[in-house]
Amino acid sequence: MSRLKIIHTADWQLGKPFGRFPVEVANALSEARLDAVDRLASAAARQGARHILVAGDVFDNVDPGDRVVTQALSRMEGANVTWWLMPGNHDHARPGGLWSRVRRLAAPQVRIVDSPEPREIEEGAWLLPAPLEHRKTVSDPTAAMVEMATPAGALRIGIAHGSITEFGATGESSNLIPPDRARSAGLDYLALGDWHGHLVVGDRTAYSGTPEIDRFGREEVGSCIAVDVRSGDAPSLTPTETGRYRWLSRRWEIQTAENIEREAAGLRSEARLSDVLLQLKLSGVASVADRVAATAALEDRLAHEVRHLDLDASGLATQPTEEDVARIDVQGALAGAAAALRARAMGGGLDAAIAALALQRLYVEAMRQGTEAQR
Repeated sequence: MSRLKIIHTADWQLGKPFGRFPVEVANALSEARLDAVDRLASAAARQGARHILVAGDVFDNVDPGDRVVTQALSRMEGANVTWWLMPGNHDHARPGGLWSRVRRLAAPQVRIVDSPEPREIEEGAWLLPAPLEHRKTVSDPTAAMVEMATPAGALRIGIAHGSITEFGATGESSNLIPPDRARSAGLDYLALGDWHGHLVVGDRTAYSGTPEIDRFGREEVGSCIAVDVRSGDAPSLTPTETGRYRWLSRRWEIQTAENIEREAAGLRSEARLSDVLLQLKLSGVASVADRVAATAALEDRLAHEVRHLDLDASGLATQPTEEDVARIDVQGALAGAAAALRARAMGGGLDAAIAALALQRLYVEAMRQGTEAQR
């Protein structure tokens, strides 16, 4: 065989709990990861690929639960494609463990590659897997590929889970893979997992990224790679979007409430808000009235438009104005307290921020009582 089209994917981490989020958000994110299996099958159909290679971390852990395993296998069974599933560090292989169970339940088109042995995926095309038997290992999981024998002229496609580089990690490295492994093992392509972003290393090695982004700090949409492997030539790599949710981090400079509306309008034009998880930090200096109006606009509207809002308004300083105090329709001791709080907030001392927040709270309560009195 001189040519083979495949879909390269990795790091599904099915069953990931997303425990930091409210239950309804966590459930939606978990379900989207299962839906990504269907989107990968659709990508394979569009690209004319008969095989989908999953380079590790199919599941988030070695005991993902019956529903997750059954849902994943059911969706794979319904696709007209062969799936090649390899253990990674999150779902590493162990005797009698997860992968023995998956093998018993899987349909014939779902193949488990949990041993470092060459597998013929089509006539003239061989898969050279490097499954992980432990979550961490200091040895190179791809070293055995060099000695894996395949027929002369056959396509050699490696699949592994580990780090070409430390990716900014500290401490002892694990599952490290030499960046020239494709060359040293005579591979036509090396499909990697572990790094959750799309990354090409040389002309025959790549990380596919995860099909569904799972953390802030990655602005891209989840994706896979459509790979056209050709004997004697570098493979053609086509990133293909598969993700639903966008994890966006933004910092908005606020002076008035109108700034919020302008920024929110820009965000609406950028993405479908119901599919956005937004990590938002506010900065700037605003009056009490503008700060209250700005945060209310976020909490009363934008928070309900996006899938999830992670709001940090600690960087938005309050600079009370005379108009702020005047709008707090109080008399006697409270009026004196309002004036004193403004003076402290404007004084710039150690307790200025606390005084500003106290005045803001008084402002909110005064506005609320005023609204209720008008009913």
